[in-house]
Amino acid sequence: MHRKSILPGFGLSLGITLTYATIIIVLPLAAMFLKTASLGFDEFVRVTTSSRALSAYWITFSSAALAALIDAVIGLLLAWVLVRYRFPGRRALDALIDLPFALPTAVAGLMLVTLFAPNGWYGGLLEPLGLQVNYTQIGIVIAMAFTSLPFVVRSVQPVLEAFEGEFEEAARSLGATNFQVFARVIWPAILPAFLTGTVLSFARSLGEFGAVVFIAGNIPGMTEIVSLLIYIRLDEYNYPAAAALASVLLVASFATLLVTNGLQTWQMRYAEGSR
Repeated sequence: MHRKSILPGFGLSLGITLTYATIIIVLPLAAMFLKTASLGFDEFVRVTTSSRALSAYWITFSSAALAALIDAVIGLLLAWVLVRYRFPGRRALDALIDLPFALPTAVAGLMLVTLFAPNGWYGGLLEPLGLQVNYTQIGIVIAMAFTSLPFVVRSVQPVLEAFEGEFEEAARSLGATNFQVFARVIWPAILPAFLTGTVLSFARSLGEFGAVVFIAGNIPGMTEIVSLLIYIRLDEYNYPAAAALASVLLVASFATLLVTNGLQTWQMRYAEGSR
């Protein structure tokens, strides 16, 4: 006798999901790896370890790390202010956090270039101090930090909102200072979410292109990131070299994804253990 499925339409839903994943994810990745394999091992090593590629790796990963560090600090402060304080314009500020998600990254890049130009609002203040942002690694870091900031805020904010105030009151009743309450009660609870948001910010920064391409200046060895180098190889119709460079970023992104999943598992276990 045929038994009815507990989840009606499960077979159809699973089939649609697998088909979508195959067309959108698996096939493009397979095509990229096949194109990379056409280089051969020696040529792959030569392309991915050239002096220009190594310089692009360093600029990309160091800029992404700095951007993630900036987002970690500012994102934590923003999440704390949005959850713990009530002030005029709070809803507007909360909505603005998601602006980098809604704004096309090319528009964000043009906006940043305009703001930090010598006659721009920010650039006009920095120019007399001898500080230049456009066409420097500082500009790359700012562009990456701008586009990836929401990951930290949106990861920490719900955890702070769900945090039970009784624990804080109990700690204060035992004589704990505000710093001790934060360090020993609140911080351990939000740490997994904070680390997850920071890692996601780093991963998002690694693949950023639209916002960076306008402000970087694309100077080899100085402001050329891997995404820009991939674009140049595509423009030269050197598809195997572009695929090889893209595979390096892909492996780094997968490693970051594994770290994120591990942190999320840790967060779930911590939440279950604290109940």
